[in-house]
Amino acid sequence: MTTLTASHTPTRLSRPRFALLVLLGAYPAITAIPCFVAPLTGGWSVWQRTLLVARMMVAAMIWGVIPGVQQRFRRFINPLVGEVD
Repeated sequence: MTTLTASHTPTRLSRPRFALLVLLGAYPAITAIPCFVAPLTGGWSVWQRTLLVARMMVAAMIWGVIPGVQQRFRRFINPLVGEVD
């Protein structure tokens, strides 16, 4: 039989909180990346530019925004069971 300690207290993911924080982190990337890429890809077709921008955004989200949100706001997005809105 195991007993619950402070380090094993059950938590529950708050999807609305996580979504809000990811949105706040994604917005700057979604705004900045096309602005940065546009002058470098002036003669490209829309589909080519979009392919480059999409790759950069996915990389920013997977290796930057999402891990950053999970690390910095762990207690906010994973509150103890019973503390979720």
